Amino acid sequence: MTLRYVTFGLSLIATGAVAQSSGSTTVPRSLFIQSMDQEFGKMDADKDGSVTRAEVENFQRVVAVANAAARARGLFARLDSDRNGQLSYVEFAKTQNGPPQVNGQPLVAQLDANKDGRISLVEHRAGKLIRFDQVDTDKDGVVTAAEMRASGTDK
Repeated sequence: MTLRYVTFGLSLIATGAVAQSSGSTTVPRSLFIQSMDQEFGKMDADKDGSVTRAEVENFQRVVAVANAAARARGLFARLDSDRNGQLSYVEFAKTQNGPPQVNGQPLVAQLDANKDGRISLVEHRAGKLIRFDQVDTDKDGVVTAAEMRASGTDK
């Protein structure tokens, strides 16, 4: 979803144009057009009836900054549990989710040729060399940047 559509959705919600009917969101065409026109008016900084790339980018920057500020205020409000306008170390520490989840099983399953639950150096080399040999399409024992690009491994 591009910022253009995000801002459109936000402007509809902000103006109360979104109606709830039987649990689904509806947007009548007339309100869609009204919202588009309002958005265009906000982008058309010099009010000449057309929007340049620079005006679009400036509008996107303004919206992105406003959205980031709103997220920051919301996060601060959630963390400031004693509502004193300051974050203590304990409150700030709540932002930490701990170490990332890790799972070695896929690598073990891929490289553990004898299925003993352990990867030996020989199994590691053999498994990794399979991929090397796939990328080394001219089989000269050297993987070039072109071969990496062609195989999609340069990303």
